[in-house]
Amino acid sequence: MKLDKFDREILRVMQKDATVSMAELSQKVGLSHTPCWRRVKRMEADGIILQKVTLLNSKKLNLGVSVFIYVTLKNHDGESLNDFEKAVQNIDEIVECHTTSGDKDYLLKVIVESIEEYEHLLKSKLTHLPLVDHLSSTFALKQVKNTTELPIKQQ
Repeated sequence: MKLDKFDREILRVMQKDATVSMAELSQKVGLSHTPCWRRVKRMEADGIILQKVTLLNSKKLNLGVSVFIYVTLKNHDGESLNDFEKAVQNIDEIVECHTTSGDKDYLLKVIVESIEEYEHLLKSKLTHLPLVDHLSSTFALKQVKNTTELPIKQQ
């Protein structure tokens, strides 16, 4: 789908604040209410806007430990990959899962309260994921940047 300058500006504004009213959004992007609303609805229907969420402060919720885990599987056939990908959907602490290039198959991001909680998760769930051959964990010491905003160019 081709996005024009108004579409891109709508997306930039909505990424910063998904609670922005349509009247305020229209004013910020320089469109009247109805055309702006139509563009938002079109981008929702086209799957460009997936959902609107509330971002939470993990530290204030006592979820201050971020762990990145490289996963290597024993098998790489389609069924094995599908089984693994389906299983990670059911573990709430896994907040991201990416397939990767190179000698590792997946990169997981896990958020937990403590190192002890991670150890329990590792022993009770992660090592039991389908066809896991090897897990390599790295703990984040400090979060330097965290954004959900995609870099939408002016064009």
